[in-house]
Amino acid sequence: MTISRTICLGFLAVITVGTLLLMMPFSTSSGNWNDPIVALFTATSAVCVTGLGVVDTGTYFSFWGQLFLLALVQIGGLGYMTTTTFLILLVGRRFDLRHKMAIQQALDRPGLQEAPQVIRSVIATTMLFEITGIFLLMPVFVPKYGPSQGLWLSIFHSINSWNNAGFSLFKDNFIGYQSSVLLIVVVTGLIFFGGIGYQVIFELFLWLRDRIQGKKACVRFSLNFKVALSTTLVLLAFGTVAFFFIEWKNPATFGSMNFGQQLLNAWFQSVTPRTAGFNTIDIGKMTTAGLFLTIALMFIGASPGGTGGGIKTTTMRVLTNATKAILQGKEEVILYQREVAISLILKAIGVLIGSVATVLLATILISLSDPELNFIQILFEVVSAFATVGLSTGITAQVSVAAKVILILTMYIGRVGVLLFMAALLGDPRPTSVHYPEETLLVG
Repeated sequence: MTISRTICLGFLAVITVGTLLLMMPFSTSSGNWNDPIVALFTATSAVCVTGLGVVDTGTYFSFWGQLFLLALVQIGGLGYMTTTTFLILLVGRRFDLRHKMAIQQALDRPGLQEAPQVIRSVIATTMLFEITGIFLLMPVFVPKYGPSQGLWLSIFHSINSWNNAGFSLFKDNFIGYQSSVLLIVVVTGLIFFGGIGYQVIFELFLWLRDRIQGKKACVRFSLNFKVALSTTLVLLAFGTVAFFFIEWKNPATFGSMNFGQQLLNAWFQSVTPRTAGFNTIDIGKMTTAGLFLTIALMFIGASPGGTGGGIKTTTMRVLTNATKAILQGKEEVILYQREVAISLILKAIGVLIGSVATVLLATILISLSDPELNFIQILFEVVSAFATVGLSTGITAQVSVAAKVILILTMYIGRVGVLLFMAALLGDPRPTSVHYPEETLLVG
């Protein structure tokens, strides 16, 4: 039982328990036993913090069903190993080397030191942001729905936003709140910090603390911080401008809004592919260019160590700079005056190839099982599932059972990670001292 297999089987165990809970009669608003496929799809989507749904969450599930769904989202956002380790710390058990290595692999940390402190910090950060989001969303929901329902709506959407899941209790998601500045700012803020990665948040906190205390020697930002934050900000700015100019004349999306609302919703549409499946416009009515742009942003996804999916911003940056180095005739990849190790470049290539292969295979299989669907709709749904986004053109509930199963597997692979999934299947690689002679070949 390797660490990669432990993590993969742990996610499967949580999905299984979640499926059984969502199948119970008290989990549905009708009081009847739930359809196993609906329960499995919803549980997988929740644990994988995706947000794709085959039913309307707000009306199909009872309060208990929604509560179970929220618990699965929270466990999925924290990660199986993080949740398990936190429970181990609560009961006072010893923290062995195996747990430290699992946390290192689950959170993509460079070292094994201070793993228990890292877990406590992750839990504290999660609670801080989610509670803050609840209080900020209450002025949006409480005046309209009352104290109890407004509080539940605030809790549900705050936790979903922080964990980059797209489940909403509203049938039209956030389309009815496309002019609410407070909701859009709070939700996008939670999505941004939830997807940027815990390590980036920790470094930013330490830097702010040193600045406030007036320390001369402030914390030095790591390469991961610089790459993840700068790449994310560039993508958000590019996405906002691109969505604004692509959709501003589309009467079904931005066309009926004033300039301020168009800019606000363009920002929202740029943030949600990071990977949270909320939407303030009808995704199915976007232009083809807007859909392709959304697919690209979803595929890139969030940053390592966060609650989002995709190939990650750091992976894209490493591959981009590797391409730049080749074009400039260099033999080393440089990021912020630091050389990137060959092992990281190979890992980035592996992530890209594995991700593209998964998306292509799932797209082909769904095209065979549901030939009546448009290609752009299928590709959009598959990328949304793989990158654990949750955005949809509206076909999720219409696809066949075979397509639903394919999407379930795609969400699972996207959440645990392509390389981790392959390591769980094939076993951890064994080191070798054999080196073969080098030879060139034609490439490109």
